[in-house]
Amino acid sequence: MADTTYIPRMRQHYDDVVRDKIVERFGYANKLEVPRLDKIVLNMGVGESTADSKKAQRAADDLSLVAGQKAVVTRATKSVATFKVREGMPLGAKVTLRGARMYEFLDRLINIALPRVRDFRGLNPKSFDGRGNYALGIKEHIVFPEIDYDKVDQIWGMDVIVCTTAKTDDEARALLREFNFPFRQ
Repeated sequence: MADTTYIPRMRQHYDDVVRDKIVERFGYANKLEVPRLDKIVLNMGVGESTADSKKAQRAADDLSLVAGQKAVVTRATKSVATFKVREGMPLGAKVTLRGARMYEFLDRLINIALPRVRDFRGLNPKSFDGRGNYALGIKEHIVFPEIDYDKVDQIWGMDVIVCTTAKTDDEARALLREFNFPFRQ
């Protein structure tokens, strides 16, 4: 019987095209040295959840639709009186994607969601953290096709952190460029 395991389009692109181009550019001796995507973390901070605790759960539900995986509600670890936050209060939602779901999300982010962002001029090529990880913010979570605009009661922003195994920002930037990240010139 034939093996019918599903390989996401972006993973296939990495195996067939990206890895060879990165080896050629940086001159790695071993193909296991080539940087690859490790995980993608999606985070939604809901500041209004201090007044209404159900908002964090609604944000987690929307994030679960976008990610294709159940999101967890994040809670405050300590009390901060100036923000009217008590320990254990729900503050937002997060989800960590790995493997096939990570590549599927990346595909939807680059090809569907980012082109739908209003006045989009490209991603900032300087948003790396010095260790090869890239962070970007999306102002409206409704740019994802999984979110039904008519059923959304409130629009939230979200953070997308792309973690790579690259040692430097230049390696990570080259890796993400090969994945067709729309960086500004």
